[in-house]
Amino acid sequence: MGRELRRLLISPERFAALATGDPSQARLALEPQERHYLERVLRYRPGDRLALVDGVGGLWTAVLDTERGLRLEQDPCAPLQRQASVGPPLELALAVPRREADLVWRMATELGADRLQPLLAERAAPGERCPLERWQGIVREATEQCERLWHPVLAAPQPAGEWLARPTAGIALLATTRREGLPLCSQRLRELVDGTGAGGSNADPTVGIRLAIGPEGGWSPREEERAEAAGWQPVSLGPTILRTATAAVAGLALLADWRALRSASCRPPSP
Repeated sequence: MGRELRRLLISPERFAALATGDPSQARLALEPQERHYLERVLRYRPGDRLALVDGVGGLWTAVLDTERGLRLEQDPCAPLQRQASVGPPLELALAVPRREADLVWRMATELGADRLQPLLAERAAPGERCPLERWQGIVREATEQCERLWHPVLAAPQPAGEWLARPTAGIALLATTRREGLPLCSQRLRELVDGTGAGGSNADPTVGIRLAIGPEGGWSPREEERAEAAGWQPVSLGPTILRTATAAVAGLALLADWRALRSASCRPPSP
């Protein structure tokens, strides 16, 4: 496609609505915020091209027309590029900090998280706000900026104790501190890649892997007890005490590397 085009995330439903007409005449009407972004922020003019992504693996190219809409250059049902989802899925659960939640969601999107779960922890500092609509906008912008074809799911905030107590499939890692004998998160992930990690049937890494990051004051004993009873495995992110945002980004980077290593080990050899 030559030089990479700026991207705009469009919901799959809007592409589906175009599939009923003549593919050669497929035209997408812009919503006000999209028009503002293209015309006022990017300074696009009629005739300028951009890429459209649907957040579920599809990419099209389009041209801004004189009627302030987008004319697709491919059939709405046949994108220029179709990418399968990368697996296993990665999930970051974060006890919402007083500050820097916006930064964490942005960086988690860039690092490849597939699901983002805000948690309301018992030891969270008072006054945490959960502006879900703003967070969704941040995740959307990060998806466009980092050129992902799959848009992460940002779930509604949940009480940490209740959410951690739910039975979980796959690998669930609970980052914690001030406990003797905790395995390093990186060590635990290497064991998973090598197939030497301990765990029951609920510890199948092909199902996915979750990492929960606590608040600045740490998880409460009750939260940790409920999590471990549900199958979460406590791990350490290192010898120092990290801020919530630092721990989240560092931990998710380890998960992303784990997934890349696992994908490489599962890839068939070249002929």
